[in-house]
Amino acid sequence: MNPIFLIIVLILSAVFHEYMHGYVAYRLGDPTAKNAGRLTFNPIKHLDPFGSVILPLIMVMFNSSFLFAWAKPVPYNPYNLRDRKYGDAKVAAAGPLANLALAIVFGLIIRLTPFSSVAFTSLLSLVVYINLFLMVFNLIPIPPLDGSKIVTVFLSPENKLKYLSLEKYGLLMVIPFVIFFGDWIVIPVHFLFGLIAGF
Repeated sequence: MNPIFLIIVLILSAVFHEYMHGYVAYRLGDPTAKNAGRLTFNPIKHLDPFGSVILPLIMVMFNSSFLFAWAKPVPYNPYNLRDRKYGDAKVAAAGPLANLALAIVFGLIIRLTPFSSVAFTSLLSLVVYINLFLMVFNLIPIPPLDGSKIVTVFLSPENKLKYLSLEKYGLLMVIPFVIFFGDWIVIPVHFLFGLIAGF
């Protein structure tokens, strides 16, 4: 598989993920992303120099078996949300749900075009797999991943503040988790891929 194509799919999927965070926040009353020019599908507005370009290129250069990238988080102000109780969770869930939607759409294309070439099916399968991976990964409840924002709905205000204060150590927690428990992420991804793509 062409690594450049893989990076492009990964970045565009991450961009759609971030756009949906901003869109749902906007629909809930917060114009922060729109005012910052981030409520757009233009990937240039969302690219993170290190996470979107440098890191994936380094991983490709060293033939890494694991490729990862991210886009700049879309800003939003939770105090502007009309839904003060569940607003944070709705905004957080929008990103993973966007990736699930993309996976389902491309999975349906695979199912509805059973006589397509192997190369075409492989490309679409990659799109499905990457989006499922992004969905599952972002649902891990480690701050600042989306799963942590969903979990806070069930915490008391005091515990919520303590839990989210871990965000400054987020990268230090996420990297070891991926190294030691990365195989756990793949299990639900493979299961969902089989359900959606049919193989």
